[in-house]
Amino acid sequence: MFHKTAATGASWLCYYKALQIGEASKVVPVDKLSVVITIVLAFVFLHERFTVKSAIGCVLIGAGTLVMVL
Repeated sequence: MFHKTAATGASWLCYYKALQIGEASKVVPVDKLSVVITIVLAFVFLHERFTVKSAIGCVLIGAGTLVMVL
């Protein structure tokens, strides 16, 4: 359990450091796209089910990220 908490904390520290040194308009979309990457990697490597619900969510998050970038 500790390693999960440590990894989450480290992730947030890296995120905030990236916000400090970079433009938020470039950092935030990368963070949001990580959800899509996680879904795809879970499907490929963990053989999780890719349901219609997860596909729609993945597309919507990807589209929202694209809108933020433009």
